[in-house]
Amino acid sequence: MAIELEKAYDSKKTEDKIYKLWEESGFFDPDNLAQDAKEPFVIMMAPPNVTGSLHMGHALENTISDILIRWKRMKGFRTLWLPGTDHAGIATQNVVEKELRKQGQSRHQLGREKFLEKVWEWKEIYGNIILEQLKKLGVSADWSRTRFTMDDDYRRAVEAAFVHYYGKGRIYRGERVINWCPRCRTSLSDLEVEYKEEAGKLWYIKYSLAEDSRFQIPDSKFIVVATTRPESMLGDAAVAVNPKDKRYKNLIGQKVNLPLVNREIPIIADSAVDMKFGTGAIKVTPAHDLLDAEIAFRHNLPNYQVVGEDGKMTEKAGEICRGLTTKECRGKVVSLLEELELIERIEDYVHNVSVCSRCGNVIEPLLSKQWFLKMDELAQYAIDAVKNKKVKIIPKNFEKPYFDWLNNIKDWCISRQIWWGHQLPVWQCKCQTGRISNLAHQKPEDIFVVSSVKPKQQCSKCKSHYERVFDVLDTWFSSALWPFATLGWPFGVAQGKPGDLERFYPANIITSARDILNLWDARMIFSGMEFMGKSPFSHLIIHATILTKEGKRMSKSLGTGIDPLDLIERYGADALRFGLIWQMMGHQDIRWDETAVVAGKKFANKLWNASRFVLGRIPEDAKLKIPPLASMTLAKRETDEAGKKILREALKTRKQVEKHMEKYQFGHALREIYDFFWHKYCDVYLEESKKLDDNHIVLVGVLAESLKMLHPFMPFITEEIYQKMPLQEKTLLMIER
Repeated sequence: MAIELEKAYDSKKTEDKIYKLWEESGFFDPDNLAQDAKEPFVIMMAPPNVTGSLHMGHALENTISDILIRWKRMKGFRTLWLPGTDHAGIATQNVVEKELRKQGQSRHQLGREKFLEKVWEWKEIYGNIILEQLKKLGVSADWSRTRFTMDDDYRRAVEAAFVHYYGKGRIYRGERVINWCPRCRTSLSDLEVEYKEEAGKLWYIKYSLAEDSRFQIPDSKFIVVATTRPESMLGDAAVAVNPKDKRYKNLIGQKVNLPLVNREIPIIADSAVDMKFGTGAIKVTPAHDLLDAEIAFRHNLPNYQVVGEDGKMTEKAGEICRGLTTKECRGKVVSLLEELELIERIEDYVHNVSVCSRCGNVIEPLLSKQWFLKMDELAQYAIDAVKNKKVKIIPKNFEKPYFDWLNNIKDWCISRQIWWGHQLPVWQCKCQTGRISNLAHQKPEDIFVVSSVKPKQQCSKCKSHYERVFDVLDTWFSSALWPFATLGWPFGVAQGKPGDLERFYPANIITSARDILNLWDARMIFSGMEFMGKSPFSHLIIHATILTKEGKRMSKSLGTGIDPLDLIERYGADALRFGLIWQMMGHQDIRWDETAVVAGKKFANKLWNASRFVLGRIPEDAKLKIPPLASMTLAKRETDEAGKKILREALKTRKQVEKHMEKYQFGHALREIYDFFWHKYCDVYLEESKKLDDNHIVLVGVLAESLKMLHPFMPFITEEIYQKMPLQEKTLLMIER
């Protein structure tokens, strides 16, 4: 009897079975691969948020990584793809708070300790869902090394990094204008802020000139400033003009009366003022605008904080607006200015409004006491790593936004005022609460004690014990350590696997979306240079963004998102992987076309039917030994010209696929295999073979070679077919050379 495959391929019946076979083999773990394996090949998974579920971006990113890891595994490397999840501070806290609100509770009612218990409970139930979903996609990561950015070992690594930076004078506490989210009640870094175009108004407000004998009063007794935020004028410290602006040359040094506040403020000259905006004269509100804060620093201006952390007006806003929301205050200020005839005109104005990337609430720039990491030296590490080709960014055009950010970088605000996250290893006593230092070189005992363990001593002044501050670190601070903290830095052991750091650092590749190029990738690079003395990876692949057919970003809330799990359910994981990679024919973004997934399913059916035909011609008890294809082309017994031709075509295809893979041209590689198998092997050679009686070796040999080439792209169906093949000394396709 001949070998029989089922009449039709059933992905639902096959995929779970094959994945279980892979997991039970242990070959995802590099320690279980052949002892003669080559040097390591390492990919670090971009850890998805524990709040997340699989989306198309995850599917593309992890399909690319899986193709690479399977390809290198089959080439004999000791492959490690290290997976894990990120605790996602703000996002996770928001999700758990939302659940509490459904129960009529709040985190403040629970208190910090009880709330964190709730978060951990939530994480244990939902936190690994996305990793299980990645298995559905065929991801062959080493799950035995799965890490979480709040593991005990990882937490200790984060604390060690903070203590290290502080000891070198790189971390300091200072009072700066930062991005504040009134909804999340925390500071945000510049990279956590998104910008949304909004139709608003531009108010032109008249500030009356104060009488001063030193100045000649112009015809107009007012200077007019334009603003999109009239409510913030209550905190103005100056009016600024550009020193090159001839219109205001004679007014520099003069003072104006700040409307509604009865405070005299100066007119100053600063080159940061855009002469083309509004009237060329701007209000300077140091406590509520990042640019204004820089101007104020240069001119030694005072700060008047008129908006609080709750988004409401403070005592310093005065009786007229105290306690109002910023929106309510705006309406009141505009109304009062109109009564006093101090509004010259109002224009419609479209501008970008900064919003929190997590909750979408409008950001309020606030003067706040926060912890900062000095970035000058660290940014240079990241710049040098790419310039000196220690890291290659692919495609190369992403070097420009990378360098632009690093060359204009500001000190990184690393502290957050949420509860879920890595608590700063900073301790203070009662009498030191609220004191701050802007001096990075100041000794810890002067203001704070920075330590991974609680200080045993008491404060020499108030005799109280030191208590840990409540601030937590920016999530990206901890994830910046991912390539080495996951491997056991600085303690030598991670997940019970000693020696991983020496064996598997640095990694070879990171695949990443463009929107975290600076949030994560650049920070990993300078962290690796700082703590390990070498870049954490040699190649950074920035993959395309999957857009809708119309070229817009996919959005679940707008109903334009596509669930990859639905596609897997309908077509199978191999078909989805095929559809994703088929559309990767350059470095442009992908306008999603589901017909590519349909084509993937058709190709899977073609592969199955062709294999069914080939195996159907071979006796069930046969045990074939397939020699290398190159030697088969020279063998005298292979006399038919059709056989030699398909062998040459197979070798040529393999060579072309290798070239494309080395250049990370995955779409090109897939199309080479597709064209060879469908049009040359199936359409031509299988038809020719029907006329021949004894061509089993060529038929099976070329089929086996096709399965090997295709396996990284479509692993499930290729493994299923390979396990049915009558070969001697057969193992799993995933580790065949």
